Amino acid sequence: MRTSSPLARPEAPAAGSRADSVAPAVSLEGIWKAFGDVPVLRGLDLETPRGSTVTVMGGSGSGKTVLLRLAAGLIKPDRGRIRVLGVDTTPLREEALLPLRSRMGFVFQGAALFDSLTTYENVAYPLREHTTLPEPEVADRVHRLLTRVGLQDDVDDKLPAELSGGMRKRVGIARALVLGPELVLYDEPTAGLDPTNARLITDLVGSLKTEGASETAIVVTHDLEFARSVSDLIAVLIGGRIAQIGLVEAILHSDQPEVRAFLGGEAR
Repeated sequence: MRTSSPLARPEAPAAGSRADSVAPAVSLEGIWKAFGDVPVLRGLDLETPRGSTVTVMGGSGSGKTVLLRLAAGLIKPDRGRIRVLGVDTTPLREEALLPLRSRMGFVFQGAALFDSLTTYENVAYPLREHTTLPEPEVADRVHRLLTRVGLQDDVDDKLPAELSGGMRKRVGIARALVLGPELVLYDEPTAGLDPTNARLITDLVGSLKTEGASETAIVVTHDLEFARSVSDLIAVLIGGRIAQIGLVEAILHSDQPEVRAFLGGEAR
């Protein structure tokens, strides 16, 4: 029988300094990033306060996903500095980033599940890679996460191809949360979903925030209703920089013409 005990980190890292605990969870300073001759980010600055959900909104091709990939250390900036959970990631090589990544969860736009692994194995994968938990504890944790995202025992043995789009998103969220991360990065969590499934994901992400399933989250989305429901702060990305960041209502009633024009287009 599944239990509903809190989702603590299975193997918590050593506590950081007091300064780290009050510093922003993520800080991007003067970030420039281009692909070939095409500039995407142009001197972007963004801070994500610990314990907050910051949603980054912007048009297609504005660099929202690039920003997330930079925060996760999956790509490097051309210029600028990035600090994540108290660590300056800018100079770090892939091997040095692995311990930090175990403190983060990433929900990919297409869920990015392993096609050859079952639902159970997909969610268990981070636990097997990053912890030494015995298999009964892995099973308990996997099932608690699947229950938390609204999935039952009958999905354990299903491959991703046998799941609906909404179910794949929920499995992706369960996998992202299974290590009890301090930071979760969501890439377009409602993209490609019908209105019913989009609302289910919105409610799920909002409830995870309320229940403290992670300390901090950065979300990128074009879904205004989703942003209104889950955000503490909204940052609007225009022209490769953050045009404005603020509380939800302040952004929705912005007096900046470019922000108003963007949000007006999103509302149509």
